[in-house]
Amino acid sequence: MTFLIRKETSKYILKMALPAIAGLSTQMVVSLVDTAMVGRIEDATFALAAMGLGVLATWAMVSFFSSLATGTHVVVARRFGEGKFKECGEVFSTSVLISFFVGIVVAFFVMSSAYWIGDFFAADDKVGILTGDYLTYRFLGLPFLLISISYRGFFFGVGNTKVFMYAGIVSNFCNIIFNYILIFGAFGAPEMGLAGAGLASSLATLVDALIQFAFSARAEHRKKFKYFSHFRFNSDIAKRIYSISLPVSFQNIFILVGFLSFIAITGLIGTTEQAASQAIVSLLFISIMPCFGFGIAVQTLVGNNLGGGNVSKAKFYGYETSKIAALYTVLVGFAFIVFPADMLSIITEETNVIKTAIPALQIAGFGQIFYSVGVVLSNGLQAAGKTFFVMTAEVLVNWILFIPLAYFLSITLKLGIVGAWIAVPVYVIIYSLVIFLKFRNGDWSKLKHV
Repeated sequence: MTFLIRKETSKYILKMALPAIAGLSTQMVVSLVDTAMVGRIEDATFALAAMGLGVLATWAMVSFFSSLATGTHVVVARRFGEGKFKECGEVFSTSVLISFFVGIVVAFFVMSSAYWIGDFFAADDKVGILTGDYLTYRFLGLPFLLISISYRGFFFGVGNTKVFMYAGIVSNFCNIIFNYILIFGAFGAPEMGLAGAGLASSLATLVDALIQFAFSARAEHRKKFKYFSHFRFNSDIAKRIYSISLPVSFQNIFILVGFLSFIAITGLIGTTEQAASQAIVSLLFISIMPCFGFGIAVQTLVGNNLGGGNVSKAKFYGYETSKIAALYTVLVGFAFIVFPADMLSIITEETNVIKTAIPALQIAGFGQIFYSVGVVLSNGLQAAGKTFFVMTAEVLVNWILFIPLAYFLSITLKLGIVGAWIAVPVYVIIYSLVIFLKFRNGDWSKLKHV
């Protein structure tokens, strides 16, 4: 592996990655707008606290089931590389049916227990009720969200990331409009407050699903993949999707719990330190989100080439994509290290929070450079069917090394927030090294059949 980036190859990778990055970025914008609008309603303190709980519960559930996109993506990419276009359509129809029925069941469960969930997690009764309101309306759209996830996996697998970008831009723009109308009661609509934010998100997921359906209904797709004329559930394909998806689901949940534990550790240091850490995490999404876009691209490129029987080319695209992602994170890391106060001012104007966060952000800025390699190559391994290895590697490094080290340095050695964040580059470098070695030295002659 050389560090020279090939110009033509980089153009090809960016053509696939940039639309995915754009689609992911619109989600981040909507999250910020959601928070800003809810922060301007009556009793905003209670509403924001409830929104935090509601978003966390939604994030946990969606993180678990969003792996359907990974399973669909990997299986479709392999079939597409093999030239089995009709089978790509069969994977798609099976994935959509799974998403629909799982979405109905989970939505019913959460909506029927929304107020119990809110009461259980909220210390304040009013916050608990508001949390229940938000969850009820937010999970109303879960079936459409999971169907969109299946569409996403299919289009990613056939190398068409622009559909995700178009659907993301339009649906997230609609989300902002729906937010304004339903939260504040504009244009004669009822003023729903936080519940309106949940309903707006559900309506936006419906728009997302409809846009992707419109693309799938185009003649060029229908004739090539024949998913509407052969729309049925295939149990064998379902097993293959879940064999890829479930390790990713558990990885998402375990890592979410791990990072929540890290934030809790910073809370033991002090409230200002915890606020500073949350500000840093928000900033890190600027660098991490595009890495996920590059991961989507490499999953398609590796999967397509493995399907075509070209292992060396699959590994080549993994290395090339990781180099481009690393170059991006080097640039962002430079900004974090050299201009930390300016970067933090994007998130908060609190002087104490900024001052506290500066050294930790500089440490994080160094560490996140290496994370790009881990993210991209782990997606390459997932495309090769190595999802269990990726899950095991990240969970073990996160729980056995990262969390205990963060506690030891910050609390036991009393190094404070700096000690906690020193654990981040240690975690990132070791995880990325493990993934790199597996990608380079793994036995690619024994690929898992997906």
